[in-house]
Amino acid sequence: PSIQPDNALCSMLQQLQSRFTWNLRKEDMDMESLSTRLKEHIKLQLGRPGAVALSYSFLAYVRYLQNQPEEALSLLLQSEQKTRECYGEESERRLIVTYGDLAWLKYHTGYYLESQTYLPADFRKVNYTRYPSSSSTVLHPEVYGEQGWTYLKFSKSLYPKAIECFLSALEIQKDDSEWNAGYAIALFRTERNKPEPFEKPEDSAAIKQLHQALEINPDDAVLLSMLSVKLGAYKKHEEAESLVEKALKTDPENPHVLRYIAKYLRNQGENDRSIDLLERALKRTSQSAFIHHQLGLCYKKKKIAEQSSKPYKKQMVQQLRHQCIRNLEKAVKIKPSFALARADLALMYGEDKDFDRAEEMFQHCFKMIPEIPDESVCQVIHQRYAEFHFYHTKKPADAIDHYKKVISEIELLQMIPSAKCTLNNWLFLRNGETEEILNVFGFFCSTKVKLIRVSPR
Repeated sequence: PSIQPDNALCSMLQQLQSRFTWNLRKEDMDMESLSTRLKEHIKLQLGRPGAVALSYSFLAYVRYLQNQPEEALSLLLQSEQKTRECYGEESERRLIVTYGDLAWLKYHTGYYLESQTYLPADFRKVNYTRYPSSSSTVLHPEVYGEQGWTYLKFSKSLYPKAIECFLSALEIQKDDSEWNAGYAIALFRTERNKPEPFEKPEDSAAIKQLHQALEINPDDAVLLSMLSVKLGAYKKHEEAESLVEKALKTDPENPHVLRYIAKYLRNQGENDRSIDLLERALKRTSQSAFIHHQLGLCYKKKKIAEQSSKPYKKQMVQQLRHQCIRNLEKAVKIKPSFALARADLALMYGEDKDFDRAEEMFQHCFKMIPEIPDESVCQVIHQRYAEFHFYHTKKPADAIDHYKKVISEIELLQMIPSAKCTLNNWLFLRNGETEEILNVFGFFCSTKVKLIRVSPR
């Protein structure tokens, strides 16, 4: 450590564009999962040119938050080296944020003189772009872009900020392939997976932007695979299949490509092909909670398909259920904050008649809800808990409280047939509770939904 800090130094540091000044809160991040993913990105050299350099910088900030400043410094210096190797004479604007991080890291570790060596002589010249010339507050697009990637990588709660950053970069460089790709990925992650029945592909901002990004860089296999998922949701299967074929031909071993294509195939009912691709992806990135979750969902769909056959093989159903549970358990172990996987796992415990573990897992999910920024994930937790009671514990009244939190009229229409069948069975088997069950069924019959009246037997 050297000299004492002064207000002037702190004031100058506050002016830097840096992860230390972007309000990245530790409580918004899943540190262990983020660290694991970043190490895999570096090991596998994933992403576009410059992506590995960014991964070093991201991991450096994680290490700082984990009180490992020496490793953080080493990672930042490696990021600087990779950036120079990638961009050569065009490196300086790509290093603005890296130098800001180095200045702050030196400051926090007490090396104040060394911190000052990373300060620019002219903040205005370094931080801000010269165009549009009428503005003195517009950052370089490279800074907006790095900020966008940072928000996109660090926390789901920061996705809206990532969108704003990529839009700011595109206002300056509208045809840049990197900013267009970043904006497309951010929209893909924030847009709901299942469109409403009345929606068309042209209504999707993500589809529009994915097309735009692919016009600039038609061989980006990750974008191709993402677009296939979106088009599949709108039943544009012919175009989606051509994108799948091209993505697999362009980058056949990229685990990100494989996992998105596997998701597309699962959504189309091709569970075996999906499982094969996910298993391939796991060979390169074994610590992916996302892939294990997707595998769990594939085995669940296979189980449901087996149950629908007449007669079905009980042993096969049990085997598929346990394969589903094993993969969901791995997903939760790798990423304890993965609330969606926890809710899916809890429901499968319920189906396996392990009610105590199911209830314990659901209660864990409910404790997580205040910290979950995505309302749709919170709704899934309530829906899974409702399904747990409706189909497994046979407590319909308990289910209704949670169904009411999430179900729209359209979703009611989709679930009416199975609910009607289940309630009819209960009315036949549990005569002493017919009044309560009829009251519950009244919930499903409300909100303008026309059904055949159910009468006690």
